[in-house]
Amino acid sequence: MEHPINILERYWKFTEFKPNQEVIINAVLEGEDTFALLPTGGGKSLCFQIPALVKDGICIVISPLIALMKDQVQALNDKGIKAMALTSGISYKELDTLLDNCIYGNYKFLYLSPERLQQELVQDRIRQMPVNLIAVDEAHCISQWGSDFRPAYKNIALLRQLHPTTNVIALTASAKPEVVDDIVKELDFIKPKIFKHSFYRANLGYMVYHENDKYYRLETILKKYTASSIIYVRNRKLTLEISAFLESKNISATFYHGGLDNNEKDKHMTAWLHNQKQVMVATNAFGMGIDKPDVKTVIHLNLPESIESYFQEAGRAGRNGDKAFAVILKNNSDEVLVKNQFLDVLPTVPFVKQVYRKLCNYFQISYGEGEYLTFDFDFNAFCKTYHFSSILCYNALLLLDRNSVITLSKQFKNNVSAQFIISSNTLFNYLETHKDFNLIVKSMLRMYGGIFDNDTKINTFKIAEKASVSESVLIKILRQLESDAIITLNLAKTDAQVTFIQPREDDKTINRIATIIEQQNTLKQHQVAAMINYIENESVCKSMQLLSYFGETAIKPCGICSVCIKKTKTDKPEDLKQLKKRIIELLEHGDKSSRNIITTLNATEEKTKAVLKLLLEHNIITTTQKNTYKLNHL
Repeated sequence: MEHPINILERYWKFTEFKPNQEVIINAVLEGEDTFALLPTGGGKSLCFQIPALVKDGICIVISPLIALMKDQVQALNDKGIKAMALTSGISYKELDTLLDNCIYGNYKFLYLSPERLQQELVQDRIRQMPVNLIAVDEAHCISQWGSDFRPAYKNIALLRQLHPTTNVIALTASAKPEVVDDIVKELDFIKPKIFKHSFYRANLGYMVYHENDKYYRLETILKKYTASSIIYVRNRKLTLEISAFLESKNISATFYHGGLDNNEKDKHMTAWLHNQKQVMVATNAFGMGIDKPDVKTVIHLNLPESIESYFQEAGRAGRNGDKAFAVILKNNSDEVLVKNQFLDVLPTVPFVKQVYRKLCNYFQISYGEGEYLTFDFDFNAFCKTYHFSSILCYNALLLLDRNSVITLSKQFKNNVSAQFIISSNTLFNYLETHKDFNLIVKSMLRMYGGIFDNDTKINTFKIAEKASVSESVLIKILRQLESDAIITLNLAKTDAQVTFIQPREDDKTINRIATIIEQQNTLKQHQVAAMINYIENESVCKSMQLLSYFGETAIKPCGICSVCIKKTKTDKPEDLKQLKKRIIELLEHGDKSSRNIITTLNATEEKTKAVLKLLLEHNIITTTQKNTYKLNHL
């Protein structure tokens, strides 16, 4: 049997393991059921990939994240290691061939989703494979107390029946103690080896600052720390706004969100990875599987939905061991916003029933029928037909998908693009003889500024709405414009597909998962409450708050977070007296804003505001209508 370190050096070019990796690998090689709780960046994938390469046979990897599956398979193939992933959209014949390749083609890794285990063909072929290890990634999904609970993960226990002598390794980056217990129980571990690497990061300072002007504080942080940074924001629109704002302040920035096409994602990612751009402004769609060790700051402009997601995102800073910062900028409106974003959009059981019934009606599925029928699905049209809120409806469909009632291809993005290929003068001459097209063309020009220069993605639903026509009329006119050589047009047939997994039983179908829906909604409420408590608690070390959430108790104050720094700072009376004198002298030359005072005197914001407050209380200064400070002349 080849030594694991040789495998590490040959394929990954490392000469030593990260903390805990080697002992986990050895436990797996000894045939033990193993649980590995490693923080983000801890190298979880190597804990199953290396043992699988040491042993003869194939490793089956269960993962819920298609993008991560594809990335890992690509990375293994690039190293000359045979791996494949069974993702959605594979025909039965192709699936049959791929599974045969796994049996006879010397493949080392087969990645698949837990839903795939429900297929008899998959079960039958796995039974014939020489399986050397079963790896369960994102193992918290198996627990009803986990933040991403997926009932289909319960199918994984079936693998133990198909290969009763094969050991299992479960891996996750964040799990509370009750989730760990649940994982061990659900996977039927016998005397498991449990490895929990402490989540403590000595080099990472967790900072929470209350800011009325978040943009200004963002600018000052990024100009002080000019190394690589990630900024997490609430939505796609903000990624563009913040990126443009930073560029206007001579801070190089790019952006990333789920709506970008693959070419744009790759282009923006490459610029940031190679430090051509200092800052990546992103939604939480960014970061999974990204290993950039020199990130100096991770800044959250909006509150995350849970401590679990925050801890993973914050943990992308300082992986090289250098001092780094995870910063949350908050203000008085954040609590309301986080509740609006994550709690007000939780679908109730009655609403899920309503969406499911309407979905069946929409595709004319009779009671007791529909099993494994697939339909092209226009999500916008569906919401408009039944007057559903798009975000609430989308969350209800995700619940149905996660609970294996339907399978939803998650492609709610615009697949229609167009470009005007004539000059603006020629276009307006054309409109003189096609006056019916006037409103639609002008709506397109106003909504998409670069549509003359580039092939541009367009939202047909929004254009139709703006021009007060139906979407079908709009499509007809777009086809005419293409026929008349006015535009080039790439017209997608649909924006998604939906497959019904279970036969239609209306309320009975949803009643089976009602408890799960209610439980997940309650869990989400607790998670948001924990997040709000974290940002509001200014008496306990931030690192201690996070670690205790994950069940770590033997911990001491970190000394470098915003709470610890505040406690160790004791302002000497003579320092404050000196600053008071300097502020008065500065205001003798005219009114100044607090920002101007801080910049001119090179003083800390906290100290300056404390002295200004004191001067206001003693009526030495007053505020003006322009929100500046003015000296009172007695």
